[in-house]
Formats: sequence, structure tokens, C-alpha cells
Amino acid sequence: MSENTTRPTIVVGVDGSEPSVLALRWAAALAPLFGNPTIKATTTWEFYLAPGTFYPAQWDLAQDAHILCTEAISKAFGDTPPPQLEIVVHQGPAAKTLIEASNDASLLVLGSRGYGGFKGLLLGAVSSTVAEHAKCAVLLAHGTALPPGLELPTASPAEPHGVRRNA
Repeated sequence: MSENTTRPTIVVGVDGSEPSVLALRWAAALAPLFGNPTIKATTTWEFYLAPGTFYPAQWDLAQDAHILCTEAISKAFGDTPPPQLEIVVHQGPAAKTLIEASNDASLLVLGSRGYGGFKGLLLGAVSSTVAEHAKCAVLLAHGTALPPGLELPTASPAEPHGVRRNA
């Protein structure tokens, strides 16, 4: 068995939904227990072109995905995101991308469901697939808030804040 020599990471699947915003908070709250690893807020995008549809030539789907992720981070942390947070934007299917990211992660955090399909479901298709196939521990965030006793870490005044982009 090979030993992982890269810096540990927590991967968070972000689609802009409220459960994914909660997943970001879970990752930040748990990061100190993992030695404050890099938190990779990961957003994916895919492009489907149906015959006879219009595609604006100026449309930048990767940029739209980055904006969506940035807005979710802002909802989760306001003006003080964790300093070790990076945005990762990847073209491809969400479940496949997150499963691949789990190869080098200590933890993968997802909302229990995103925007898809059937609102009554407690677990979405991406969350279900990732939980079944991920190569690391998976936490599925359910509900609307962190549980009592689990709080977001507070940054010291000397700590720089900012979100690094890794697209």
C-alpha cells in the first residue's frame, strides 16, 4: 500500500444549494480535527448541446461555475472564509469528479442533496453515488445548521483571509 505524501485535503462538493453551503461549514468546523488541511470547494460543470438549441459564443461556463462557488462560500462564511480554502472548478460529471478527488482527500463533504429532481428525496443521486464509491471518508451534511457544540473556527486578526482559485 502506498503512502499519501501530499498535503491532506478536505474536498467539498459545492453546487450552490443550501445543503452545499452547510457542507462548506461542516468542512471548516472539522478542519482543525484534521490538522487544518486545504479545503477544496469543488464545483463542476457540464455542457449539453441539443440539436436546434442556441449557444451564446461569449458564455463562459467555467466562470459561471466559479461565481456560483464564490457565492456559496460567501453564504457560508460571509467576509471571512477559512484561509486554507481553495476553489476548484472542473468540467465533467459531479459524481465522477468528486470520486476522483477523493483519491487524495482525508474527507469528502457533501450536502445530502442538491438542486436535482425529486424534492422529497432525502439523498440525491450525486451524494448517493459518491458515498458508495469514494476512496476516503464521506460526510453527508443534512439539515440547516451545524449541530450544537460544533462551531466554525474564528480567525485571529493576523490570519490572512482569502480564497485561492485553482481552476
